[in-house]
Amino acid sequence: TSYPLSVLIPLSSSLLFFFFLMIRRPPRSTLSSSSAASDVYKRQVIYRRYASLFFIVGVDGDDENELAILEFIHALVETLDRYFENVCELDIMFNLEKAHFILDEMVMNGCIVETNKANVLNPLLTMEKNT
Repeated sequence: TSYPLSVLIPLSSSLLFFFFLMIRRPPRSTLSSSSAASDVYKRQVIYRRYASLFFIVGVDGDDENELAILEFIHALVETLDRYFENVCELDIMFNLEKAHFILDEMVMNGCIVETNKANVLNPLLTMEKNT
């Protein structure tokens, strides 16, 4: 079972590099030849840059298809673009709950359940229309 960890925070290039190193390096307590140390290296970080935004997805093991994750990131960015009309880091920072709502509509329990932009945005637009 894999549970992708999605981070929707705008990062600079240096912060992205630091974040990547932080995930890939095992904790000092697991540097022995224990199974925990080998589990750390089974994780994979997949990211894609769109303008000034980096979208980072961490997956467990080699059983996840990297191209499928990149396609999911692209679908997420297209959905955010449709909702925010050319999404930027300020849109995500000031509307974090809406960005998380969109992500929650697309991912459930670590699995991608919906990629259709209209189906993802329909509950959010309905909620906004009724308030």
